Amino acid sequence: MGPGNGGESAIPLMSWPSRMPRKISTRKSAIHGNGVFAAAPLKSGERIIQYKGRLRTHDEVDASDSGDVESGHTFLFTLNDDYVIDANFDGNDARWINHSCDPNCQAVLVEDEAGDTRQSRVFIDAIRDIAPGEELTYNYGITLAERHTPRLKKIWACRCGAKNCTGTMLQPKKS
Repeated sequence: MGPGNGGESAIPLMSWPSRMPRKISTRKSAIHGNGVFAAAPLKSGERIIQYKGRLRTHDEVDASDSGDVESGHTFLFTLNDDYVIDANFDGNDARWINHSCDPNCQAVLVEDEAGDTRQSRVFIDAIRDIAPGEELTYNYGITLAERHTPRLKKIWACRCGAKNCTGTMLQPKKS
């Protein structure tokens, strides 16, 4: 039987590797804290990793300390109007991918085809070729409900070092 298709596999099952080689690694980052780095060449358009964590409602996150706007640090990823992925709980290496104003990756939301908002997923895809040793980054796209004051912009300071760095991870509010 082939994997998941109920038919014959083109490749004998015994020849499948027991574990795929890792194309990324996690270590200290010059940008901030930990970071995720390419351990092998990554091609533009390649799906690198799924952003995983506990699925929580916005109300659950707001009632906890996971979403403290004053911290300037987050492992939260807004999935949709109903749910947030909280990588503080059950998170994987994707939570260590840092923000950049000149990113080499993007977050891609894959909505459940049946419309079940609990089944939507977020993946990190390369938007250009990435060389081994290069840190993976994406634009967090953070927009807070409150006014983006100079104090909040400082709390959410960007340290990416890109030529086009805005100095903050906060994105302009859409009017």
